[in-house]
Amino acid sequence: MNLTEHFTLEELTKSSIADKYKINNTPNATMINELRRLCNDILEPIRQRYGKPIIVTSGYRCPLLNKKVGGAKNSDHRYGSATDLRAKDGNNKELWDIIIQMIKEEKITCRQLINEYNLSWIHISQNNRYNGYRKNQIIYTV
Repeated sequence: MNLTEHFTLEELTKSSIADKYKINNTPNATMINELRRLCNDILEPIRQRYGKPIIVTSGYRCPLLNKKVGGAKNSDHRYGSATDLRAKDGNNKELWDIIIQMIKEEKITCRQLINEYNLSWIHISQNNRYNGYRKNQIIYTV
């Protein structure tokens, strides 16, 4: 199921850990709507600006999968409101810089943008009704 031109429900719910442990990571209708909003408001605009494929390495995580991967108890991933991503061509620095520029230009608004482990991947989330409101919080992990 396409959520937007460049993103599908399958890629936003796919998980090798879920497959390995036979965890059903199927989102309900509410979570699918959140994923669609995430794609429309954040991921698709980033993909359009970047102009090259973006790989979602982690999207929606059901509570059991989130626990299995060691995610935060109230992770935005649990609510269909976050993705971890990387540039398909490996240029995560260019992708990061584009996202930062889009935030500065107010082309996108996010809850959190996290540079994970020197751009091993990029986490981006949107506000949802389950977690406290944040606007464009930028975090660097080491």
